[in-house]
Amino acid sequence: MRATVGDQILVHGRTVGSGERHGEIVEVRGEEGRPPYLVRFADGHEGLVFPGSDCEVGAPEK
Repeated sequence: MRATVGDQILVHGRTVGSGERHGEIVEVRGEEGRPPYLVRFADGHEGLVFPGSDCEVGAPEK
């Protein structure tokens, strides 16, 4: 997985009843766009994300 600053990330819920989390990648800490990513989520929380199979990364919608 590769990303750039400004890309959007979607983390799917892993258990029944848990919702999806949307965020924006604000920093790429790996080489050549690879994880980990510092993400600012829609609720304002920021965290370091090592995306797995439950994540999607894409360019921001215009």
